[in-house]
Amino acid sequence: MSKMIFISLPVTDLDVSVAFYKAIGFVNNPQFTDDTAACMVWSEAINVMLLTHAKWRTFTSRPIPPSTSSEVSLALTCDSRESVDAMNEAAAANGGTADINPVQDHGSMYGRDMADPDGHIWGAMWMDLAAISSGDQKE
Repeated sequence: MSKMIFISLPVTDLDVSVAFYKAIGFVNNPQFTDDTAACMVWSEAINVMLLTHAKWRTFTSRPIPPSTSSEVSLALTCDSRESVDAMNEAAAANGGTADINPVQDHGSMYGRDMADPDGHIWGAMWMDLAAISSGDQKE
């Protein structure tokens, strides 16, 4: 079996969160989705498990942090600068918050951070690998 990652996130409203993640490019895997959890697929190796607070509490008794906290920031690669912008715009239009941090533009690397409806931080990023390997990038 190939290596995969399943990122589990507690969410306040499962339906709202599923709609948000679909809007920014994830696909729902119904095999792992029910009324307490939804598996959202980014790639063959990257999956996000959205868990209701009740379901989350079956995994840990640790408190669910407030939406204003920043425990982790997750970044997803995009195919172009335009797709980074489109993901950020879709996040804002679907219950999330766009540009929670300053836009990062380093020429061959471009990124924008957003928060989902529960405040989980996601970065959309694009890299021109050819320019990076040649050392052609701005500071």
